[in-house]
Amino acid sequence: MTPENPADTPTDPPVRTDFGEGVARLTLNNPRRKNAISLEMAALIDDFCVRVETDPGIGAVVVAAAGAYFCSGADTRDLASSSADPASPEAVRRTSAVYGAFVRVGMLPVPTISRVVGGAVGAGLNLALATDLMAITPETRLESGFLARGIHPGGGHLSLLGRAVGWSNTIAMAACGLALTGTEAVTRGLAHLAVPESELDARIAELTAPAAADPELTRRVMTSARLELGPPAVSWSSALEIERGVQMWSMSRKGEGSWSSRGPGR
Repeated sequence: MTPENPADTPTDPPVRTDFGEGVARLTLNNPRRKNAISLEMAALIDDFCVRVETDPGIGAVVVAAAGAYFCSGADTRDLASSSADPASPEAVRRTSAVYGAFVRVGMLPVPTISRVVGGAVGAGLNLALATDLMAITPETRLESGFLARGIHPGGGHLSLLGRAVGWSNTIAMAACGLALTGTEAVTRGLAHLAVPESELDARIAELTAPAAADPELTRRVMTSARLELGPPAVSWSSALEIERGVQMWSMSRKGEGSWSSRGPGR
């Protein structure tokens, strides 16, 4: 007898990965639990990041999720186990594994885009915020969620929110329980774009195509961006020096003969 939902069978991995045409795609595949991040999923995310870091042919990453909800946070079964003795080495190991998964995503050497539908809360919002761009639907709901569960934010949650939306919005979400729709998230700078789900993949493809076409250059741009923008950001004069050598490298690679009379790059 065939299961109603193949994604829920034990043989289907809780994280799916795909690599092709310069784009690496990671899909959370635990829809029965709203893609809550388990320790097994965290380990698979780490493996995915190692592949991206070591494969120079990858120029962009997309983080998506199966089902109708992006990510409901850390698996509550692990949270319950950790709550029994929060200071124990085992509890620290569990939380560190989940935190490490989205930190690795946030430090990848290529542009990362999260495809967020349904909602993201707690560590799930951390994962979305760890990506460089968030592509979302207008009705998707973004929540800090830690306050509602009676626990302090973790995983650098306040820092991730703060760098995206500033002090006031961070406090509103993390300390006062404000939830944002996708439309509101774009208005406040938390998400890059909000379109109907039927349009998300096409818009994401438009963003990844240039990066995937020249992964070597893209990776150098991202290295400079992380050095210059931080946090903390560097001064303009420091940014000039960071970019100088890399731009000279790119011009040397391009070569004199590739500049046409119609203008640079044509």
